[in-house]
Amino acid sequence: MDLHTHTGIQVKGGEPREIIDEVCVEHRYLLVMNGTPVARMVASADSLREFGAGFAITEGLARDVTSVEVTGDEVRVEAVPAPTCEQVVESSGGTAYLREVPQVASDLRIGIDDVYRMTAAIESDEWQRTGGLHCSVLFCDGELCAKACDVGRHNTVDKVIGHAVLAGLDRSRCVLGCTGRQPAGMVAKAARAGIPIVISRAASTSEGIATAQEAGLTLVCFSRGDRFTVYTHPERIEGVGRMGRDE
Repeated sequence: MDLHTHTGIQVKGGEPREIIDEVCVEHRYLLVMNGTPVARMVASADSLREFGAGFAITEGLARDVTSVEVTGDEVRVEAVPAPTCEQVVESSGGTAYLREVPQVASDLRIGIDDVYRMTAAIESDEWQRTGGLHCSVLFCDGELCAKACDVGRHNTVDKVIGHAVLAGLDRSRCVLGCTGRQPAGMVAKAARAGIPIVISRAASTSEGIATAQEAGLTLVCFSRGDRFTVYTHPERIEGVGRMGRDE
């Protein structure tokens, strides 16, 4: 992870003192798919092949990715393209594409203790040191298979999903954990990748919850310490599913 050090004056208890802080470095990359520029993205300078592959799948630009190459500030993706769609800028300032969100089909089930364990894996040393990085993790059949930190919450999701794409993992057996909040665009990323369960340390929005419900995706938010909230399709979380159906 690319970090720089900067001096600053910290005020604590009303008393100022000079400190040296580690801060995140952001870079700009041009994403090119099948020879056509798609978007210029701000990201951290690691896992860029995974970033390109994940972005193509999670934004619904491609049905499958055949190769990714990184040359300088260009991430070049070769892929089987999906139908064209409208490009929009989300509330976060990130690029997204308007298209129908597919249904997620999976019989994956996890337990309450699994939610705790997966949430604990989301934090990173870099986040603890800088406070400026988001983090995502991907579990497949209960095992941690990918972890990514980035200045952008969307990018962390693209990177771990991109790992699954390039590694040929069965994404219907995966759980995505992330630090970022879950509006509709973030939930749609997981749904397009076919991931059935998303666990976030942060909040969702009304549209994020509606998107998860319609897509058949289990959305878990506010997962911190020994508590979490399941908003949609609780039947995938053993021990809470029956309560969700009875209500």
